[in-house]
Amino acid sequence: MQSFTHDTYISPFTWRYGSDSMRSVFSEEHKRKLLRRIWVALATAQRQADLVTEEQLSELIANQDRIDIQRSSEIEAQIHHDLMAEIKTYAEQCPLARSVIHLGATSMDILDNMDALRIREALSLIREQLKNLILLFIEKMEAYAETPCMAFTHIQPAEPTTVGYRFAQTAQDLNEDLQTILLLEQSIRGKGMKGAVGTSASYAELLKGTNLTAKEMENQVMQTLGLEAFTAATQVYPRKQDLKVGTALSSLCASLSKFFFDFRLLQSPPIGEWSEPFGAKQVGSSAMPFKRNPINSEKIDSLCRFVEAQQSVLWQNAAATLLERTLDDSANRRLVLPEIFLATDEILNSAQKVVKAMNIHDKGIGRNLESYGIFAASERLLMELGKHGANRQEMHELIRSHSLKAWDQVQQGKPNTLKTMLSEDETVRSYLTEEKILESLDASQYTGDAALRTRLVIDEIKQVLNLLQTDR
Repeated sequence: MQSFTHDTYISPFTWRYGSDSMRSVFSEEHKRKLLRRIWVALATAQRQADLVTEEQLSELIANQDRIDIQRSSEIEAQIHHDLMAEIKTYAEQCPLARSVIHLGATSMDILDNMDALRIREALSLIREQLKNLILLFIEKMEAYAETPCMAFTHIQPAEPTTVGYRFAQTAQDLNEDLQTILLLEQSIRGKGMKGAVGTSASYAELLKGTNLTAKEMENQVMQTLGLEAFTAATQVYPRKQDLKVGTALSSLCASLSKFFFDFRLLQSPPIGEWSEPFGAKQVGSSAMPFKRNPINSEKIDSLCRFVEAQQSVLWQNAAATLLERTLDDSANRRLVLPEIFLATDEILNSAQKVVKAMNIHDKGIGRNLESYGIFAASERLLMELGKHGANRQEMHELIRSHSLKAWDQVQQGKPNTLKTMLSEDETVRSYLTEEKILESLDASQYTGDAALRTRLVIDEIKQVLNLLQTDR
């Protein structure tokens, strides 16, 4: 039997990235158990047509989980056909039923239905991981819905927003991703039992003179598997299904890539508003002992790029499966399908850890509001001056002049004195009291309806989560 140790190449997905649950879905043992489950379902349907005896079916069921990868690998080394090697291994364990295993089938009748089953299982794991992440986002949105902070456009200070509303932008996207993945999970279909080119010719011939048609047999098999079949297929199910899977996972990763790129910007000391959890013994850099790098966010963004790149391969498979089937998708699907799920699984797991234990630094938020928020709040002052009879154009020029001086001071690392300049300006004071001027320049009150919209996003997400719970 093959064994894999660290003195030879093994994929990082074997041990570093992804959960044990997701690795199990794409394990060779689970794959072979699914193959045998399909063969048993086929034999069960063919039993109805008296093509398989009760004794043969019982023997197949009794040996269904006796996976022997070592023996199958030995056979494959001789015959160079992985599925036939598994059939022969199963046949050695079932002397009575060996003649009816895979009866009338082509390899892809078994392999494509197996892939559909484990894709659906993998989507279920992704759905649960994503749901748990969204719940963590809701916690942050509820806690920080009204906490003001500086917003940035063009990576430059703009106007204030709230920390909760910043979370709401991504949570809204993740809510759409959750709905997409749920619908995709529910729509996954298998090839069915359609033979070499999708016409079911072998089954129709096999079932002549019995009480079962090829379509009826297919329906029974798929009902046993709990899987819908495509109405039409070639030797394989339409590879557009794989592309849809890749697109959904890529879209989810786009949402997360943006959030964690933003996270990295917010952790940068010049902004200094958020930071990842950092262990007491964690090392940030081999060269610079003081470093506290956002390593999880960087890993997430790195793996998101990887997921996006796999979508292109799945596009090629969908577009270039020529005529009724070519084999040039086979090798890459062995890599792409497991790894796109394992990468997304690792991304979601890492994202949960970061969001759950992240630090939100009130002092950093306050410092940025104090330095830059007042520039945006000066617009409030302009509106207030207008309400008290001041000439809008004249006040705009006055505030602009003071703002340019204050901005220059901030750029030199000096305190922002705009509040002082405006509250002591005689022209401004001729319209408003100092108290009213200072109140108008309070940036923390210039967040519009950010808190309201944050709570609306929470309500929208909870509606989806409640429906999800009901469907379960």
